Amino acid sequence: MDNVTVRQGESATLRCTIDDRVTRVAWLNRSTILYAGNDKWSIDPRVIILVNTPTQYSIMIQNVDVYDEGPYTCSVQTDNHPKTSRVHLIVQVPPQIMNISSDITVNEGSSVTLLCLAIGRPEPTVTWRHLSVKEGQGFVSEDEYLEISDIKRDQSGEYECSALNDVAAPDVRKVKITVNYPPYISKAKNTGVSVGQKGILSCEASAVPMAEFQWFKEDTRLATGLDGVRIENKGRISTLTFFNVSEKDYGNYTCVATNKLGNTNASITLYGPGAVIDGVNSASRALACLWLSGTFFAHFFIKF
Repeated sequence: MDNVTVRQGESATLRCTIDDRVTRVAWLNRSTILYAGNDKWSIDPRVIILVNTPTQYSIMIQNVDVYDEGPYTCSVQTDNHPKTSRVHLIVQVPPQIMNISSDITVNEGSSVTLLCLAIGRPEPTVTWRHLSVKEGQGFVSEDEYLEISDIKRDQSGEYECSALNDVAAPDVRKVKITVNYPPYISKAKNTGVSVGQKGILSCEASAVPMAEFQWFKEDTRLATGLDGVRIENKGRISTLTFFNVSEKDYGNYTCVATNKLGNTNASITLYGPGAVIDGVNSASRALACLWLSGTFFAHFFIKF
């Protein structure tokens, strides 16, 4: 028995070699006669005769599907006795993902299971890959199921399911995981500015969903337009702007970042010349810079 392998949707040619001793020929699919000589017995329009000569008797099955797979028999009658030649038709099917998990949003620390079901002949290999990390750092799961326990914020992003069986290009689909986590302030810097100048305090917070910001001075919440200040929130950054700094503006301010999972805050100082911040006098810093500059120039003139 010979094998004939074709892809789903292609045409399969079944050949039977004969000689001049043959008096009758026929092609059968199991016990069903497809062709007897030039006479078509099959009602399937996809089955046609290709060659009927003293040396070859061949038929073609067009647009092959999986139900066409199986044994086919070429039956010949000679003067002495009947003979048969068998062919087994193998139908390969490209991989196709039939069912995959939808995009999902979870809180940090939750467990997540993604599903990817694929069909094909031969049965495809299914793999999961995390796309939102650098090459080689994302974990890979060679299974229909991808299970992540105690998910972390850096495990958010797109996950790719790939189904491969070497019949055709892999079928690829993607699922997005969004991981919610409470805010944390990643950048908050003290700012020094002279009276009468413009001063800006900035607060940056990472959070999913995006954090909402509030500004306080002591126990008083600040608002745009009051006391000559403006609050602007753009994405992860909130700024508090003083258009004309006065003595009463100096002091400690609190930036509060909040989302549905929690809140956090940071203290930021607006200070003027001569103020002591973190144990260092700002005027002393300026004198130190002048001293270093003077030392540099003295060294320069001595050298030349």
